[in-house]
Amino acid sequence: MPAFLLDDFERDPRGAVVTIGAYDGVHLGHQAVLRLVHEISRARGLEAVCLTFDRHPAEVVRPESAPRLLTSIDQKVELLDATGFVDRTCLVPFDETRSREPAEDFVHEVLVRRLGTRVVIVGADFHFGYRRHGSVRLLEQMGGELGFEVLGLGLVPIEGEAGGVPYSSTEIRRLLGEGRVADAARLFARPPRPHEVRGVVETGDRRGRELGFPTANVAVPERICLPADGIYAGTYVTPDGVEHPAAISLGRRPTFYERADGPLLEVHLLDFAGDLYGQEARVRFVERLRGEERFDSVEALVAQMGRDCDAARALLGG
Repeated sequence: MPAFLLDDFERDPRGAVVTIGAYDGVHLGHQAVLRLVHEISRARGLEAVCLTFDRHPAEVVRPESAPRLLTSIDQKVELLDATGFVDRTCLVPFDETRSREPAEDFVHEVLVRRLGTRVVIVGADFHFGYRRHGSVRLLEQMGGELGFEVLGLGLVPIEGEAGGVPYSSTEIRRLLGEGRVADAARLFARPPRPHEVRGVVETGDRRGRELGFPTANVAVPERICLPADGIYAGTYVTPDGVEHPAAISLGRRPTFYERADGPLLEVHLLDFAGDLYGQEARVRFVERLRGEERFDSVEALVAQMGRDCDAARALLGG
């Protein structure tokens, strides 16, 4: 499935069914919407288009409270493609100029002229344009004049969850913030899809190697959402696509340092030997083993690291 920046997007002469949103994480709630987009597009002989943004709009509009991202742009496009529900993705650059664009201009310029929209599918609480003036009601009014239909959908409730809690990126971030990576994985996809972060392996202080557990120090972009500090069982995917079982340490290393500016992501690949420096890495969190602890001695830490690796190996099936 190709992804195009807005300026490079050429409208399909048939017209399009378009869904609009951040689609951060492409979770099961998103997938339900995309499935509907696919079904309607096929029934009417239209193109299925996902319109999303090159960054979360909150990063521009309210950067001080913008959420951490569950997926990078590349990840998001890959996950949208993997659903099989979208013909093309349109990436809209979101900057100060776009944030001040009147909602009506967005409809005329983007939805009608660029995409040839015939049906718009969004959440019932969807807002867009300068100061969030645009709404489902505005889309319905303009659609009546410009020739497109609008479907405003309610949030999809999580199956088996009391109280009607919906699938949402916010709920997934909450679970990750509590270290509940296995629960988050069940909201991402069916079967569960572990939370994945990407970064480059950098040279560290080689302390893990000195302790007998060499680690890949993965530098993850600051805007990406990491789980709570702790020790995890997970996997490490090399650039050639091979997935290795791993014990993952995410935290401040309190046994050695009293203070740290931020968490350090260290991944010990189980039963592996090789040079990973400078490589692009994908780290997937499968299950939390324990919280981060401060040990009274290096020997006690090393003993616990051995137990962590055994636990990770057993949990990951070898």
